[in-house]
Amino acid sequence: MGNLFDLSGQVAVITGSSRGIGKAIAYRMAEHGANVVISSRKADACAGAVAEINAALGREAAVACPANISSKADLERLADFALGRFGRVDALVCNAASNPYFGPMAGIADEQFVKILMNNIVSNHWLIQLLAPQMRERGRGSITVISSVGALKASTVIGAYNISKAADLQLVRNLAAEFGSRGVRVNAICPGLIKTDFARALWENPAILDQAVAQSCLKRIGMPDEIAGMAVFLASEAGAFATGQAFVIDGGATIV
Repeated sequence: MGNLFDLSGQVAVITGSSRGIGKAIAYRMAEHGANVVISSRKADACAGAVAEINAALGREAAVACPANISSKADLERLADFALGRFGRVDALVCNAASNPYFGPMAGIADEQFVKILMNNIVSNHWLIQLLAPQMRERGRGSITVISSVGALKASTVIGAYNISKAADLQLVRNLAAEFGSRGVRVNAICPGLIKTDFARALWENPAILDQAVAQSCLKRIGMPDEIAGMAVFLASEAGAFATGQAFVIDGGATIV
């Protein structure tokens, strides 16, 4: 059974992986044998995550390549770095995202809305365009987009973010249909409220936190590491027949 989740020899690129959910995914993938490329905007944060993962695992499992997802040139450099260093990428996790606005849709500025759409949808499209061809050529690969339960419901405070995450689910479905015949699987993970710096505006708001806990079957919010297992599953042989799906991990909140 252990072999089902073995990632030995795989190469994984994870965006937004210097902290939070992305860092947890990188650590767990490396723990299961993968070599991982840590990437986020800040070089020092990337270096810190690399040092932490390598020290914990006792091997050079992680390397860093800082990149800003809003820059296509940066993403091209990230793809070139990974392919140049390892010769291939087996698993791509598009985790990085932006949400510069908290409030009703009526108040969002054009530049804020455009930034959300570009960083949360178009940047994923760019990086997939860069790394999917070599997966398709080899006839195997896994692409995972970190969406959100916000893609499945309305919000009065993060509406634009939810729109972008809903679009990510359609991106996943489209690409799963396009890439499936070449052995490349494309899926999404939809976390509920997770205790990360990114979601701090939500879980530090007592009213929002209380509502989230009350609606959860488990009566709590999640932790970053509780998302990482699904990412390992989707990149491994255990997830070999899963594609085009949105896997909700939210403590049961969306069923209540």
